[in-house]
Amino acid sequence: MTDSGSAPRSSAGRLGLSADEVLTTTRAVRKRLDLGRPVPRHVIEECLRIAMQAPSGRNRQRWDFIFVEDERTRVAVADLWRRGLMAPPPASGAAGPAFSRMDFASTEWSRIAGSLQHLAEHLHEAPLLLIPCLRVESRAELDSVRGQAGAWGSVIPAFWSFMLAARERGLGTAWTTSHLSYEQEMADLLGIPYDTVVQVALTPVAYTLGTDFKPGPRAEPAGFAHWDRW
Repeated sequence: MTDSGSAPRSSAGRLGLSADEVLTTTRAVRKRLDLGRPVPRHVIEECLRIAMQAPSGRNRQRWDFIFVEDERTRVAVADLWRRGLMAPPPASGAAGPAFSRMDFASTEWSRIAGSLQHLAEHLHEAPLLLIPCLRVESRAELDSVRGQAGAWGSVIPAFWSFMLAARERGLGTAWTTSHLSYEQEMADLLGIPYDTVVQVALTPVAYTLGTDFKPGPRAEPAGFAHWDRW
């Protein structure tokens, strides 16, 4: 991350998107990351100030964001992420296929799979890798549905707010979780206290090649909105 020193913190460099545009065009950017352009630290700090306004349970603000800039460390982080990408997904316990509104035989999924492969080949080249984390009293906090809801709900909104703020500033991100198959190894690599700090996700952070992102294909509201009863 390039420390801008006395660089002014102004609205320069923003895209001027409306709230609706930011919310509907913040995409998972994989192929269109500008891997050769540094990201100034003051831009990251602007995004963090916005992210920190996200809600958290009892306003405890239990989030920590780890930005990996060092080249050798980025390579090691990316290697762990790639190992996780090849690991079998967690078992759902369901007798049949897990529910999905994505058609995995569609051209849309083929496009996503291709862009994911591109990211796997180039993740270590991103100027920054970000791992959002959650502080817990102990990992037993995640043993119940209520505990999980309160815990994840106290960091994921902040992470998403960071990604939205990044989009407005011409930065691309991509929410990924594959490295969590090797979470303890990542904790050892980055000095994260594994027993009391839970990793949530990983995203590259880089300027995008072009800013003309569009809303993605989604199911119609009538397909998932329920009124009064399921």
